[in-house]
Amino acid sequence: MKTVSREEQVSAPSILHSSHSDLTLGDYAYAVIHEQQRAIVKQEKKVLADKDPEHLHHMRVATRRLRTALQVFGQVVKLPPSAQEKRISSVAKVLGQLRDLDVQMAALKNDYRPNLKELDQHVLDEALSTLKRERRKAFAGVEDTLTGSRYRNLKAAYETWLDDPDYSALAQLPLRSVLPDLLSPLLSELLLHPGWLVEVDSISEEENEILHDLRKTCKHARYQAEFFKSFYGKDFQDWIGDIKTIQDLLGKVHDGQFLLELLADVMPKRTKIPDLQQMIQQAEQEMMAEWQPIRQKYLDPDFRNHLHQMLLEVTPAAQAKQTAETDEAIKN
Repeated sequence: MKTVSREEQVSAPSILHSSHSDLTLGDYAYAVIHEQQRAIVKQEKKVLADKDPEHLHHMRVATRRLRTALQVFGQVVKLPPSAQEKRISSVAKVLGQLRDLDVQMAALKNDYRPNLKELDQHVLDEALSTLKRERRKAFAGVEDTLTGSRYRNLKAAYETWLDDPDYSALAQLPLRSVLPDLLSPLLSELLLHPGWLVEVDSISEEENEILHDLRKTCKHARYQAEFFKSFYGKDFQDWIGDIKTIQDLLGKVHDGQFLLELLADVMPKRTKIPDLQQMIQQAEQEMMAEWQPIRQKYLDPDFRNHLHQMLLEVTPAAQAKQTAETDEAIKN
């Protein structure tokens, strides 16, 4: 079967922009995993330097993309135990705890504090001081993780596999012929999610968790779709943008709920900032007003059928090459 040779392994991520019609599932699995692994390692020192929170964000996203890649290609590649998805998940969790604090603190400081009365600003500043202490603890957790033996073993396991990859028999299948099979399961998971049934009027705590889970499902579906976007046409590209919009919308709704819970934990007892709570709740209501037409769209049988049909319309190799070259030109 055709797999990535040792000479090709160094430049394997270039396969992601290839138009070769004879690419195998193994070729592409290697390329995707290689790209995500490089993205994680690239951010390590910058995250530990703690100068710019965006490095933490990029590393967290890379761990999520790698987890998605392992879900997509789990039956194709044979990874060592130290490289399994649960090991990546534990790193992502630690990074996520710190990133969530960064996001909420930035929102409080930049979006809400300037619109509060001076007295309320002082109260909020006390809460922010408490959150800064929490952040120091969370960053210490990130330091321990990225300098610990489990993480070193994780990196070593991927380096070993990338140097001498091991595959199942499925790796020899032609990539183009199995694209719909790869993409259909996550699309089905997305369309069957109970979050689409959550109404706008009144959202309970349980329903908020359901919507948060839908957001995570959207994220996985989007990451997977992005792995293969050069093999599909405009409808597919538009759908990726659509999923990103839904993900951002639901993220803002969840962030508002999480922010209220966070403030309840760190603010002094019996201390409230009614104006802040009202602003957060108003932002949530505005987001949910956008939710109703979106959920109706994804409950529409014709649209759901269109998405399934879209996955069957893999573009010819020549067109895929043009799409890939266009994407690369935009990046550069």
